[in-house]
Amino acid sequence: MNTLHVKKGDTVVILSGNDKGKTGKVTEVFPKEGMVVVEGIGMHKKHQKPRRDGQKGQIVDKQHPIHASKVKLATEQKKEAKVKKVAKAKVAKAKK
Repeated sequence: MNTLHVKKGDTVVILSGNDKGKTGKVTEVFPKEGMVVVEGIGMHKKHQKPRRDGQKGQIVDKQHPIHASKVKLATEQKKEAKVKKVAKAKVAKAKK
């Protein structure tokens, strides 16, 4: 079964890696590989050689996919924060 918990257009939060905590929109999904491309996340620099005479070499930013297990829907994170806040309030109330 090749299904993922996110789909194209979803807003997600990055759970691990250099971009941890950042949010972005899913632009591409690869269910067979279990990978997603998130806008502005997973950027890598590619050094390109000149292809023709007179053309200059350049450094191009390319977007690479990240594993789907490293992302979570942004709405889920908001729900978790709300639940934690309520739980802390109950604990503080019980201590009084």
